[in-house]
Amino acid sequence: MANVVINQVNLAGNLTRDPEVRFLPSGTSVARVSLAINNRVKKGEEWVDDPCFIDVTLFGKVAEWAGENLDKGAGVFVTGRLQFRSWEKDGERRSKHEVIADKITALNSKPAKSSGREPGSDDDDHDSRQSGGNVPF
Repeated sequence: MANVVINQVNLAGNLTRDPEVRFLPSGTSVARVSLAINNRVKKGEEWVDDPCFIDVTLFGKVAEWAGENLDKGAGVFVTGRLQFRSWEKDGERRSKHEVIADKITALNSKPAKSSGREPGSDDDDHDSRQSGGNVPF
């Protein structure tokens, strides 16, 4: 039997800050956002919020669209894959999982200024896989 590997993530949540858009030396745009996903858990007799914060990286036209059209607090749906990163800072080893997004859809924010379409829709070519995918920062 062949080994099957599936690495796909679908998340819905709210942006915790405005997207940070930067450009790689190659000219590819990269945006970083943080997504808050709220879980409700019962503690004793009360239901309390238990937020989960996920870092998301976007590339290419998807990154540019997010920078132009999304703000802190916007509800979004993200499709992508998990990636593990590790690095050393001040002599200390650090690591984290993040989502490398293929598509992002606004759930309750303003529509895209240019075309009104969401990036990554079937009739749109906003797909971060066209841009490479890995960023060293």
